[in-house]
Amino acid sequence: MRAVFSIVGMVVVLAIVGVLAKKQLTSGVAPSATGAPSGPAATPQQQVQQFQKAAESAMQQARPVADEPK
Repeated sequence: MRAVFSIVGMVVVLAIVGVLAKKQLTSGVAPSATGAPSGPAATPQQQVQQFQKAAESAMQQARPVADEPK
């Protein structure tokens, strides 16, 4: 009996995840035809460049110097 409830529970969870995944995939916004991002959305290339800039600026910041141990 426990195995039946486990299997039914797994099927219900799988169905819910499937519905949510389908909803997420179908609600996507189509890219603009001009090639320029509209609003806050950015192209993958721009996202990579933003990440690289953020990583480089983080690497350039000086680390705080720890106090000498007592």
